[in-house]
Amino acid sequence: MSATGSYRRLSRFALIGIASTLIYAVCAFLLSRGQATAGLPAALTSFAAYAIAALFSYTGHKYFTFISGGSHAMELPRFLLLTASGLAIAVALPGFLTQMLGVPASVPILLTCIAVPVINYVVLGRWVFRGL
Repeated sequence: MSATGSYRRLSRFALIGIASTLIYAVCAFLLSRGQATAGLPAALTSFAAYAIAALFSYTGHKYFTFISGGSHAMELPRFLLLTASGLAIAVALPGFLTQMLGVPASVPILLTCIAVPVINYVVLGRWVFRGL
């Protein structure tokens, strides 16, 4: 892939990532506003919003970022595994660094915000949506 093609792919990746984040935020906000009547705990609300955003992310990266013609049967489970791994990092890294090592919370949060997208970009292109 040329430098221009790599830049375009990275730009599309960022665009889908930003849109996914906004979808998560809006869904979490909308679901939490009804929390008193629906009785949904905050963690469940966040999980539901995360799932909705992940579906958008999968579709956006498959058809817009990586333009993959691969089968959903192969790519979706890989994407879900990667998404679960990113979520695990987002929970474990701050928990470990803050609680075990006493690092201020801002440090592992920043590290998570850098590490997860970098890992996602590499793994999405080389494993999830690779041309077979």
